[in-house]
Amino acid sequence: MTTASVTISFSEPASRIELVSGDSVLDGAHQNGIDIIATCGGRGRCRSCRVKLIKGGLSDPTVADRLQLSEDEIREGYRLSCQTLPSADATLAIAPPMNETSFQILVDTKAGKQGHGVRPDSGIVKFHIHPDRPKTEVGKISELDVLLGGEGRGDGLSLGLETARTIALLPEKLDAGVTIARTGDRVLSVEPGDTTVELYGLAFDIGSTTVVGYLINLTSGEVIASASGLNPQTVFGGDLISRIGFAAQSKANTRSLHSRIIAYINDLTKDICTQAEVSPEHIYKVTIVGNTCMHHLFLGIDPSTLGQAPYLPVIRDAYTVNAREAGLRLNRGATLHTLPLVAGFVGADAVGMILSTRLDTNKGISIAADIGTNAEVVLNGPAGLFACSSPAGPALEGGQIRDGMRAALGAIDKVTIDNDIVVHTIGDVPALGICGSGLIDAVAALLDVGVIAPSGRILPEPPDTLPKALAERVIPGEGATFDFVMVWAKDSANRSDIVLSQGDVRQLQLAKAAILSGVIVLINEAGVRVDDITELNLAGGFGNYLNINNARRIGLIPDVSTLNVHYVANAAGLGAQMALISEKERNRAAELADKVTHVALAGYPEFQKIYMKAMGFPKTRSEKT
Repeated sequence: MTTASVTISFSEPASRIELVSGDSVLDGAHQNGIDIIATCGGRGRCRSCRVKLIKGGLSDPTVADRLQLSEDEIREGYRLSCQTLPSADATLAIAPPMNETSFQILVDTKAGKQGHGVRPDSGIVKFHIHPDRPKTEVGKISELDVLLGGEGRGDGLSLGLETARTIALLPEKLDAGVTIARTGDRVLSVEPGDTTVELYGLAFDIGSTTVVGYLINLTSGEVIASASGLNPQTVFGGDLISRIGFAAQSKANTRSLHSRIIAYINDLTKDICTQAEVSPEHIYKVTIVGNTCMHHLFLGIDPSTLGQAPYLPVIRDAYTVNAREAGLRLNRGATLHTLPLVAGFVGADAVGMILSTRLDTNKGISIAADIGTNAEVVLNGPAGLFACSSPAGPALEGGQIRDGMRAALGAIDKVTIDNDIVVHTIGDVPALGICGSGLIDAVAALLDVGVIAPSGRILPEPPDTLPKALAERVIPGEGATFDFVMVWAKDSANRSDIVLSQGDVRQLQLAKAAILSGVIVLINEAGVRVDDITELNLAGGFGNYLNINNARRIGLIPDVSTLNVHYVANAAGLGAQMALISEKERNRAAELADKVTHVALAGYPEFQKIYMKAMGFPKTRSEKT
């Protein structure tokens, strides 16, 4: 029995695929290496995967199509590729993605040049020697013994096969001596000449949305170069559940997610080394932090077990492997260390955050929150460390928001209201869309003037006291809802109105409720109160660009004094650096992971009640300073 198929042609990039009957256009494209961005993971909850019919026929629009696309778009032949199941040959155009450039990615870790307050002790040493090679056959001696200084010097040492192979090439190059790099009883590298000053390591923070890498001098502890960019896996979904679902479909999908992140890290490494004029061959140690899903995909481990109860990671402890075995193009003997995971989705990035903030040593009730697509929250109090993971989703990164975008050139990142709305964009250029910080500012301001009710509803009839210019921005939306025009078409970069829709407000409510409810659950588990919080640390790219007062206004963070709220930059990245520089800190990370009490929100008895309460907005601004 043959399986029916249709031919789908794409106009840009020019390509053709055979689509098995019953598969969506999105599935077929991804299986054939054609990138169609699917922020929601192909669940029909966003507009990012839309295609336009050029020739042929498409299935009738689905409910999801009608929810995400306007009637004009549907009449023009637009569909969501994740919902489109063509039964005949067709030619399609992939809707061009928003032209996002000059991304605002937090690289800063607020670390000093001399090891971030940590004494460098990477565990890797290099020494230069002039070996005395015998002229005739003598005793039980090997070339390794000779290079190490005499008979028996290689006993008890281990070295990788690739390193052993290089030793055979060295006898002809001994005039300038050799440099040995080793860690403990393992020989990492044997190099001709004196390369003792060339001792470097890499620390990477692999986030759901962004990746940041740091090149560090392991002798001084100084960060000498860095590079960052967007995680290339986002094409398969902006959130972790979407990527886990994609990986679960086939082993090939897991390999695709793995190969993409490895290739990207190799590209970042090349950029970093070019900046610093350092050879990748002189990088001997790498540390990696990331949430549990990113950790697994980096190692090429199928993350499917994380997608169903009891949500167990495949490995949890700190893991060490040869960097080349993991796919990194570095010195052949370089070691790769991943920091340990806590449990569930509380991963190595949370451990790195605890390590760098010294949260476990703080007095009083301290909280650290890494706010992003997957938010990790850790609380330290009299009863110890408690942690949870909150699936905030991609809304705070601009995903599943009608005119949402990442924090890039042209993104509305700040909003205030006077007689009219005043927007600020990244780069001070015409607005292209709105990013997470701008979304929070806009909703906070509209709550203040009464355009948005505490329930989250955009009111069809704004207060009589509202200036005319503001009142005119409330326009009919989809169905019986209303939208608020942030920027009129004549003033925007794409000559289309940039609006805040009712759906956008709901997406923000879902995201902020996930984060705040996680904090409340930890407070309950620790037996303390919100008023007891003495320190709230906001970490990560998004957390450090938040307007604290507006975050409190919408109930994203607990109602604590702004004097007790601190930005701690890329705390996870700093933790990775500390573990790279110091074996003491790397061992401490393992101890911290074991000390943390993991609180699983999915099974928490009162979670649904706490979450639903956190959905609403505070009626007024906090009076706390």
